[in-house]
Amino acid sequence: MLKASDKKSNSCIKVSVHLQWRETSDAALLHQVRKMSEKSMISSKLLFYTITVSTLLFIVSSLFFLQRSDSSFTSSLVRKLILPSTDLKNEQTDAKPVSCGVLKVFMYDLPSEFHFGLLNWHKKGSETWPSVKNVSTVPSYPGGLNRQHSVEYWLTLDLLASETPEVKRPCSAMRVKSSKEADIVFVPFFSSLSYNRKSKLSGNETSSVDRLLQERLVEFLKSRDEWKRFGGKDHLIVAHHPNSLLYARNSLGSAMFVLSDFGRYPSSIANLEKDVIAPYVHVVKTVSNNESASFEKRPGGTIRQELYNLLKDEKDVHFAFGTVRGNGTKQTGKGMASSKFCLNIAGDTPSSNRLFDSIVSHCVPVIISDQIELPFEDTLDYSGFSVFVHSSEAVKKGFLVSLLRGVTEDQWRKKWERLKEVVRCFEYRFPSQPGDSVDMIWSAVSHKLASLKFDVHRKNRYRRSEVFERSLST
Repeated sequence: MLKASDKKSNSCIKVSVHLQWRETSDAALLHQVRKMSEKSMISSKLLFYTITVSTLLFIVSSLFFLQRSDSSFTSSLVRKLILPSTDLKNEQTDAKPVSCGVLKVFMYDLPSEFHFGLLNWHKKGSETWPSVKNVSTVPSYPGGLNRQHSVEYWLTLDLLASETPEVKRPCSAMRVKSSKEADIVFVPFFSSLSYNRKSKLSGNETSSVDRLLQERLVEFLKSRDEWKRFGGKDHLIVAHHPNSLLYARNSLGSAMFVLSDFGRYPSSIANLEKDVIAPYVHVVKTVSNNESASFEKRPGGTIRQELYNLLKDEKDVHFAFGTVRGNGTKQTGKGMASSKFCLNIAGDTPSSNRLFDSIVSHCVPVIISDQIELPFEDTLDYSGFSVFVHSSEAVKKGFLVSLLRGVTEDQWRKKWERLKEVVRCFEYRFPSQPGDSVDMIWSAVSHKLASLKFDVHRKNRYRRSEVFERSLST
């Protein structure tokens, strides 16, 4: 055992030893630090050389990739990564201006009898299309009921305008000259106008002009490499009139159709998965927001003959009967514009022009059609500006009137305000405008392309091996 004095002595010894160790340790530590510094310098140099070589290899491989790659997106991305800013400026300065269109559309140069020739337009010299630089010289579409199915006319004009810098329009779609760079192939056949004007036999004809045009169209498309590439799945054909393309629809059913509804099509030919529903061109005049009658100034609602017997004795229900002849359209529009609700009932097809006449009249649509498919429903919520009623409920005595009378003034006003906001989506214009029907149709087509490409890519998985196998068998 150590005493108190012994502990103190030992303590001094320990301190002395500790200090001596510190001196020795410092020398060794300095030596180690020098060695570590030397190693660090070697490691830094090695790291520098490694990064430099890797960067050079990346640049060389990227340049090689740019030469071999067909992807414009990938190429531009790599260029931005590896080229200095001065080179980017030079590239942008020297490059040709690129159209801002999102959807790239290849349009066939069909003979004029398939499109504007049906409007009595006659080409001059070698031209295929009328000039759209001046709106006043663009061939006009016939009015009346013909006009409600004029969708292909507006889409064709818009594509022609995409090549005309003088025409200001949205950048939703652009025409390209090569089908290989296109997202969709557009077929400019005015099928609805062909049906309306050329479907009846004349003189000693055994086949109508409309049918002959359809047969020629099928023969033309089936012979094209563009059609053979994907079996026509990337083709866009407008057949908005329910009876248009009657003879060719089965042969061309793989294409994407623009339709008014699916009422006269089997699901194997037309369905919501691949096709686009477009609005009718409204017949009545659009009511401006400033002139739109308020709740107090709209005493009643319009009704069709189907519910006449059921509702004829109800107060606040007004009947408007009219035709497109004479002053009928104007009177119908006036009646809608002064009504709170406008009934839209399925007839021989699930849809009708009445819905769109109601919308542009700011008259809340009451939609009675169980099978109806609505335009742009992937974007628009129709419940915000319409009332939906099942057909089975609408025919119950008292149900419909009680339902509509139960809509409060505040609820109606909200739908009315929303109507005034969405009206532009149901207007066809040339030049097209952001958010109008033409713009919305191109957007709907773009939405369909995702599933189309998915289907095509899946079926192309073994395409190369299948082609190789066929070459071996022959």
